[in-house]
Amino acid sequence: MMEEVPLPGTALADELDKKLLIQLRDGRKIIGFLRSFDQFANLVIDEARERLIVGEQYCDCPLGIQLIRGENVVLLGEIDLEKELPEGLTAVSEHEIKTAIRAEKEMNRMKATIRQRMDFLDLE
Repeated sequence: MMEEVPLPGTALADELDKKLLIQLRDGRKIIGFLRSFDQFANLVIDEARERLIVGEQYCDCPLGIQLIRGENVVLLGEIDLEKELPEGLTAVSEHEIKTAIRAEKEMNRMKATIRQRMDFLDLE
């Protein structure tokens, strides 16, 4: 018996109308329903949300319909609708998560400045 091989460009056909988590090249995570795709793996995602995670908090920020270029997709997979919410994380509002992101960036900037100063002192 011969194994059935999908036609080129149809590998995503089984994922149509399913809820997916898509990891992008820039690190963003998009969740939504795959509505369409083409031979370049460009994706049309409906009810898209960007999942932002800071520490033990997360927020799914609504984006609406998104067109994602295939070259930006690193990973995608179907979400188990019964286990969709991340364990161990607390849901917060969009305002709270964006405030936490700004605070995290500022802390990282301060750490980088301290490292640079320490490196400068080590050179002397």
